[in-house]
Amino acid sequence: MPEPICVWDLKATLGEGPIWIAAEQALWFVDIKGHKVHRFHPESGETQSFDAPDQVTFLAPRAGGGFVAGLKSGLHHFDPATGAFAFLAQIEPPELNNRPNDATVDAEGRLWFGTMHDGEETPTGALYRLGADGKPVQQDQGVCITNGPCVSPDGKTFYHTDTLEKVIWAYDLGADGELSNKRQFFRVEIDDAWPDGSVVDSEGYVWAALWGGHGALRISPSGALVDRVTLPAINVTKPCFGGPDLKTLYFTTARKGLSDEALAAHPLCGGLFALPVAVAGQPQYEVRLDLPL
Repeated sequence: MPEPICVWDLKATLGEGPIWIAAEQALWFVDIKGHKVHRFHPESGETQSFDAPDQVTFLAPRAGGGFVAGLKSGLHHFDPATGAFAFLAQIEPPELNNRPNDATVDAEGRLWFGTMHDGEETPTGALYRLGADGKPVQQDQGVCITNGPCVSPDGKTFYHTDTLEKVIWAYDLGADGELSNKRQFFRVEIDDAWPDGSVVDSEGYVWAALWGGHGALRISPSGALVDRVTLPAINVTKPCFGGPDLKTLYFTTARKGLSDEALAAHPLCGGLFALPVAVAGQPQYEVRLDLPL
């Protein structure tokens, strides 16, 4: 496998949530702790950055235009034409000190996302599905750092990660959007590495980023480790398939929590990386809401 290359050395504090927008042939992602939304256009090399009013944790394209954005203060509509954020819904009571984290959109246009304790100390996080009416519906709970929601190509298996427990869970996903039959799919048995964001390729293999692990794992639908990718960055946060044929794997990374010595040894931490792969990813789906833009 070729070596991943850094395509944007932006030194993000907590780069996260990459998504590929085919109509633009561009990658969008966020810097949670930097309160930034970023856009990268590979063909031209053009980059754009937008200020967010709060910690912005994910973007999901919305049918009709713009994005649903997760902020610590709740769900918002983000309009890239103006850079404006408009409030949509509160997720949880502010006194929990939670924020959203990772997210995905399934083929039915349902947004899935998790919340986590912002101080990374208490298991107050939960997993949600956003209803068509814009109201979050809780699907699981009792997690400190939720991560990695993603769905198999046939739409029947849902994956969700408990980062601190180092476990990727699998669930049966019903046609009505309900989850059942929770079971352990994969446990990361690597010292000083924790599973972070995930994505599923077109063959049903799960790619899981490794916080502290310098890369990502490729796991078969049966839960077997089949490959490992190494990056010149310590904290890898999430993979995303992009490019005209969806055969470029992008990775966001983070500088958060790293010492000056570690950053000196790995100066590309916080950069955006790209890696050509043999198996394509799945397309990015749009969130469908019965709400006006």
